This record gives sequence, structure tokens and C-alpha cells, in this order.
Amino acid sequence: MELKRVVVTGIGALTPIGNNFQEYWNALTNGVSGAAPITLFDAQMFKTQFACEVKNFNAEDHFDRKEARKMDRCGQLGIVAAREAVAHSGILESNVNKQRVGVIWGSGIGGIKTFEEEVSNYATGNGTPRFNPFFIPKMIADITPGHISMEYGFMGPNYTTVSACASSTNAFIDALMLIRLGKADVIVSGGSEAAVTAASIGGFNAMHALSVRNDDPKTASRPFDKDRDGFVMGEGSGVVILEEYEHAKARGAKIYAEFIGGGMSADAHHLTAPHPEGLGAYNVMKNALEDAQIGLEEVDHINMHGTSTPLGDIAESKAIQKLFGEKAYNIQINSTKSMTGHLLGAAGAIEALSVVGAIMHDIVPPTINHFTDDENLDPKLDFTFNQAVTREVNVAMSNTFGFGGHNACVVFRKI
Repeated sequence: MELKRVVVTGIGALTPIGNNFQEYWNALTNGVSGAAPITLFDAQMFKTQFACEVKNFNAEDHFDRKEARKMDRCGQLGIVAAREAVAHSGILESNVNKQRVGVIWGSGIGGIKTFEEEVSNYATGNGTPRFNPFFIPKMIADITPGHISMEYGFMGPNYTTVSACASSTNAFIDALMLIRLGKADVIVSGGSEAAVTAASIGGFNAMHALSVRNDDPKTASRPFDKDRDGFVMGEGSGVVILEEYEHAKARGAKIYAEFIGGGMSADAHHLTAPHPEGLGAYNVMKNALEDAQIGLEEVDHINMHGTSTPLGDIAESKAIQKLFGEKAYNIQINSTKSMTGHLLGAAGAIEALSVVGAIMHDIVPPTINHFTDDENLDPKLDFTFNQAVTREVNVAMSNTFGFGGHNACVVFRKI
């Protein structure tokens, strides 16, 4: 059976540094940090008091008030980004067969704010179990693709993948495989997360996972810097319209990149720490390139998982060197989490948008906030520190890794 080709025909973003794709891309290439003091709850008693929040977002600008109250912020952010991607793709104007249009989503946590509020209200009440009737539909991680399908009447495959910070990348890979196999013509795929909440920040603080650089939030996310002290929580959503190549050509769609491969692996090592030699990261990139059927020398750019944690950045760098050898020194590497923070389950989605942008514009966004070299990292690797780089980008990869040892990698190519 000959596998079908898959292309990107629409993009949408709602991020800490831009409320649509163009704003997001402009901020990425200009090295803008999205970190600032937390406004979504009172964080003054927390070890970490800042995050990368979506700015100037009012749900009632996008939804009827009654409808907005039925959705967690996680769903709201996802639906708004999906609307941009769908409109951008033009699929609604092309008599697409909606029974062959799916929505495959990724979210690591889902409606944690709703869960937090409902349980807190019960605990501080008089013991009477009075819960909002929308508690469960607002909370569950799979509700966002349900809302999107109902808004547009898309009746194809519809579900959410949950693999911690690899969730939306796994969603992309599932969409890729379904279209390749002819199970759908178009899939709206992406991820959303809204975990700037007391429970989330407090929980990650308890793990010592978050930066506590409260005196200088904008430079707190500093991947590959010697003085990095943890990741910065982010929120938002990224979405792509993935489409079978001949279907896209037949309707005259604009094609932004070809999605040529995806890889998955497990560290099988530790609940939260990566394999120290980056074995899982090595395997997932190797698997992705084999699936894409391209050689090591063809890769121009890698958007690393690069969370700004002491162990993770080193392990991933080792994996790149082990896989690519001397060729690694010709690859433009970066971590856009230096600007957006870490969007957990939505990280893979917005970072895939970044590599698609790099292919579209032949520009690699920078890794900002680099001040001090880490002697544990090879100085010959080009991490694109502090300034965007203009170079030809024909093939680009994006890595995402999650707690539990989940690894996913996607590969895109210029078309």
C-alpha cells in the first residue's frame, strides 16, 4: 500500500508572545520574552511568582457569555487558535467532505483550573455535594476537539492524546498516520494548555522544576545557560491543518510545508528525569528520520525540547551529537521556550509552528537569555543564541519530551 503525502495548509496560534500566528512569528524572530508576574491568581506566597501568560485574552470577545462559562480556559484558548487555522486554510469554502475531516488534539493536563475551583468550593462548603453540571465536561482533556468538531460539523476521527509535554506532538503523529492510511482527508491538529493555576504552580514548585528567578522573570527561561534553574510555565494553543497532498492540490490550497515524518520512543528510565545520555531522545529522532526517509545531512534546523532544566538540556544535546556526529555542527539548533515558556501539552504544537515558520521564511528564531556558557555543552553546537539567523531551511525537526519518559519528534520539509 502506497502511503499518502501530508501537508500543512493552515496555521493558528494563541501564545504568551502573540495572539495569532503572525504576531507569534514576529515575536519569535525578534526575541521577545513572554514572562511576567502572574495575574491569573495571587501568587505572592509561592516560590515562583511569574509565568508566560496569554496577554489581552477575554473569553467574551470570542464566545457568548453563556457558552464561555461552559468551557475551561484550556478549551477556550484551543478553540480560538483552531478558528484561525481553519479560516486560514480555506477548507470551509471548498465543499470538503466533513465526514473525512477529523480533530486530533493534545493536552497534558486539560481543565485543571475547573478541577481546582470545583473541589475547593466543595471542600470549603458545608459538605453538601453541589457541583457545577459542567464540571466534568469543562475538565476533561478531550473536550476541546469535541467543541471544535461541533462548531464546524467535522465528523472524522476525534480524540485527545495525553503524554504529558509530548501530547500535541503525539497528536500530530496520529494525524499524520491516519491521513497517510487514507482514514481522513483533513485533520485539525494541535494542543492547548492553561495550567497557570495555584495547584499547577504549587505542584511543580514542590518538584523543584520551575525557575524561581522572581527578580528577573523575562530572563528566567534560559535554555543551555550555565545558570538555568528550571522552566517557566506557559499557556496557550497552537494548531495546524494537516491535509492529504492531492486533496490540497485539487482544491487549490496554499501549502506551507510537507509533514514527512514522526517518531516516538520511551526513556524507560525515570518518572521525571531524562536518560542521562539522552538515549530516548536519540531513539526518537532516529525513528523520525527513518519514517521521513531522509538522511542526517538533510536536516537544517532542530527546535529542541530545551526546557531550561539542568539535566534535560544536556541529555538532549548529547543525543543530537550521538545521532548526527560531525553533521550536528551544521544544524541550527534553538529552544523557543526561552521566549514562550513551557506550554506543557501544547508545547509541541506551538514549536511545530515555529519550525514551519522557519521553513516558510528561511529564518531560525533565537534562543534568548544566554549569558554564560555551560562547560557541559559542546561550544561547537550552534544554539542560535540571542539573535535570529537567516539561512536556508529545507528540513526542520521539533522534539518534545514528557514526564513518564514519553518522547515524540516530527519532521517537516519545504515543498
